[in-house]
Amino acid sequence: MFTYIDPNVRERLIAQGKLVRINARGETVSARASPPAGETTMSLLGPIPLPLRRRDLDLTVQWFAAVRHTELQKVEELAAELREQGAQRLFSVLASSMAVNSVLLIGAATEAEEPLVRIHSSCLTGDVFGSQRCECGPQLESALQRIAQEPEGGLLIYMAGHEGRGIGLWAKAITYLLQDAGEDTYQANESLGLPTDSRDFSDAGRILRFFRGDDVRIRLLGNNPLKRAGLEALGVEVVEQLPLVVGINEHNARYLGAKRAHGHRIPKDALDGE
Repeated sequence: MFTYIDPNVRERLIAQGKLVRINARGETVSARASPPAGETTMSLLGPIPLPLRRRDLDLTVQWFAAVRHTELQKVEELAAELREQGAQRLFSVLASSMAVNSVLLIGAATEAEEPLVRIHSSCLTGDVFGSQRCECGPQLESALQRIAQEPEGGLLIYMAGHEGRGIGLWAKAITYLLQDAGEDTYQANESLGLPTDSRDFSDAGRILRFFRGDDVRIRLLGNNPLKRAGLEALGVEVVEQLPLVVGINEHNARYLGAKRAHGHRIPKDALDGE
């Protein structure tokens, strides 16, 4: 991993237990040996103390970065090619070649019997820009607040590559224009010949199994039934799904109405005022 920086750093991180590799079942495997053919593994880097300050929230979490081994292989191959070309200035393109998930471990989540967990799909427009066309930004803020208030804490898993329910930022921008022309968020995806939801939650499942072991029992914070179904298919027991209905406004009421029609747990009366 990251041999384009310095393989000695990689070895040091492994020795310190800061870099581990896990298989699809969340079990720790050798971080040095190549995985068996056909087996998908993931590398976890951390914990990294991360002081957070967001509005009224001020706390320190333990951050883990997680990436699939296949993603790392692509980057290493590209790094070797750039090095041969002496193209150091192009190393910035490496950043666009990996989908790196993040895990925020809050409080004593690894010891809790049924920790509160938020699986949050990346949303540049909502999480970073503060767009009101969706509720993602307020959901992220509220999830951090609620997990921090838990006596034993919990986990927030931030899923990279989930922009626009998995279609990417460019396609998402096009769907916004289609929505402005009258289509709803699901119809816009279909107009582009794309799935209404192509997100994969298997990485989140294996991360939870790594931190919680085989007997994974969680309380899931969110409205999407597909997230629950995806986790349960991976052996994660969701003992309770808690709604996260925040950030409703005149700009996203129609969008949220479409999500409600597709099974999201959003009370109808929550949208009536908009």
